[in-house]
Amino acid sequence: MAALLQENIWFNKAQCEDAERMYFEKLSGAKVDGLVAQSSEVDMALASKLSALELENKTLKKVTEDLKGLITKLESRVLALEGGKAAPAAAKAAPAAAAADDDDDDDVDLFGSESEDEDAKAEKERVTAERLKAYHDKKSKKPALIAKTSVLFDVKPWDDETDMNELLKACKSIEMDGLVWGANKLVPVGYGINKLQLMCVVEDEKVSIDELQEKMTEFEDYVQSVDVAAMNKI
Repeated sequence: MAALLQENIWFNKAQCEDAERMYFEKLSGAKVDGLVAQSSEVDMALASKLSALELENKTLKKVTEDLKGLITKLESRVLALEGGKAAPAAAKAAPAAAAADDDDDDDVDLFGSESEDEDAKAEKERVTAERLKAYHDKKSKKPALIAKTSVLFDVKPWDDETDMNELLKACKSIEMDGLVWGANKLVPVGYGINKLQLMCVVEDEKVSIDELQEKMTEFEDYVQSVDVAAMNKI
């Protein structure tokens, strides 16, 4: 026993080291074992994804190769079909062209008579004369356009007591061949006085605008003056 007391032996060293490690882990909040486990799980997940991607790439590669083979076969069939159609068409076109050339050679008459040229010339002149006659007949039957003018009159009364309804009635009582009365309205000019704007359409060959204006001014009980505000050809 005395010999054991003299020996420098640390029997619980492992327990002390574990206790010290746990103490420092608790102080730092680190979990070494947990990190190792988490790292291994991540590695396994990455390895699984890589395996899945490799499998998917192999599948896509096979599908691509199958599509390339199918396209090549389709191109070969199309070329074969086009070549088969082009050959008979070319074979048919050659005799047709030869026949057309023969027909053209037969139509050419190097020894045609002058009488045939004269007959053709006479026929052309006859057709031209008939067309000109038809054109002139059609033009002569077309009705001539009638020139018309749209006129807007400004009719001013004497004062604000003038009966504008009677003034309008008096102006529209004028009747002439080629005269058509149109719209009308009252426009204020000031001091309670309104002027009458009266529109009409006249045929230029039948109605004189100056004459119509003079006839309107003859209604002296209502009309002070008549002016042409606007005039447009129709």
